[in-house]
Amino acid sequence: MSTDWPFDPETGELMEAAPSNVTEISVSELSFALKRTLEEGFSHVRVRGELSRVSRPASGHCYFDLKDDKSVISAVVWKGNLSRLAVAPEQGLEVIVTGKVTTFPGQSKYQIVVERMEPAGAGALMALLDARKKKLAAEGLFDEDRKQAIPYLPHVIGVVTSPTGAVIRDILHRLSDRFPRHVIVWPVRVQGEQSAAEVARAIRGFNAMEPGGPIPRPDVIIVARGGGSIEDLWSFNEEIVVRAAAESVIPLISAVGHETDTTLIDYAADKRCPTPTAAAEMAVPVRDDLISEVADLKARLTRAKRRGLEERAQALRAAARGLPRPDDILALARQRHDAAASRLGQALRANTSHHAADLMQFTARLSLRPVRQRIGLENERLTRAQSRMQRGLAQILERRRDRLTQTAKFLISLSYQSVLQRGFALVRGEAGLIGSAAAATSGPVTLEFHDGKRAALITDGTPKPKRGSPPDGTSGQGSLL
Repeated sequence: MSTDWPFDPETGELMEAAPSNVTEISVSELSFALKRTLEEGFSHVRVRGELSRVSRPASGHCYFDLKDDKSVISAVVWKGNLSRLAVAPEQGLEVIVTGKVTTFPGQSKYQIVVERMEPAGAGALMALLDARKKKLAAEGLFDEDRKQAIPYLPHVIGVVTSPTGAVIRDILHRLSDRFPRHVIVWPVRVQGEQSAAEVARAIRGFNAMEPGGPIPRPDVIIVARGGGSIEDLWSFNEEIVVRAAAESVIPLISAVGHETDTTLIDYAADKRCPTPTAAAEMAVPVRDDLISEVADLKARLTRAKRRGLEERAQALRAAARGLPRPDDILALARQRHDAAASRLGQALRANTSHHAADLMQFTARLSLRPVRQRIGLENERLTRAQSRMQRGLAQILERRRDRLTQTAKFLISLSYQSVLQRGFALVRGEAGLIGSAAAATSGPVTLEFHDGKRAALITDGTPKPKRGSPPDGTSGQGSLL
């Protein structure tokens, strides 16, 4: 019996390796061969176990371990498939996953690539629901002081539900019977992998509407769905839906399932109704009952006003009987008026005489002498002031005249006319003053002297021969040489 053991089992010494005809392969070739073998043999498996070591790195993928009481298998959910899972991976959750077995050659380990995940029975879902409820309650999302009052008569009602189910028909029918209102339906899937994200997006979408926009903003939101199993209603237990309901600024009514069904959105909503029909009844009052109540209140108000007027009229008549007659009330005042009127003429004459005497006394003490003295003093002061002012003005005018004379002389000395008096002349052409020989072109010019102007003609610079001179410009005399 041959062996490939490299050491002698008796001596422990290294033995010479026996020749082998097995083809050598690289580590990568062996790793990928094992990967293909596993993927072909376990391309579709369904495994039940408990989630542990759940991690979500920045890449967006989700890694975890799937274990039971004896073994552990690594698993991964790729980013694109994570949002389509029925339940989100959470620590300690017992689930059933469906996927394929493959290997990760970089670490010589095998793992399950999860494509589907579902809770392993109602017991696991209830445990997960209870843990999630405690977590969200600890954050204060279910506190009563956060809840808002539902408006008595909303103008616009937003409904988040499936557009094809019986729920929306029941809500519309009930609203029409009680009090027709403007209803805006945000269609969503109320079951399945995408349901939770769509419901949360609808709640936040209604809250994001601007008041007075092209689409009216709802005054109240109803999130509704018919009954079903805990798995069917699981979308309304997801954190994303519960948080959206708790964050809603618009009052929100939860009407998910039947009367015995309870989901986490019921705790976060401002009001919870057992059925969608009950939600519609809570949203609006009965129009006929409201009309009857208003009519009854109007009649009660009319009766109360009439009874109040009658009571006040009786009180006024009773008070009037206790009052004295008008003549008795005015008698004393009339007597005082007559007495004062009889004394008025005499009092006026006495007052006038008294003031006339005072006036005569003051008039006798009055004299014009101080006034005349004061006027004389003021006239003297005015005369002296006028004299000083005239002397000052004369001095100022003299100084200004001297300065003006000096300035005029200075201007005359700088004027070009003083230069002309020394024998110079200004040359003006058609374009204006000519200041250089280069600017003097052939043509008529005007010469300005200090005592007048004369016309002149500028030629091209070649002197014309005198009359009788030879054409070559010589003097005509013979040469002495």
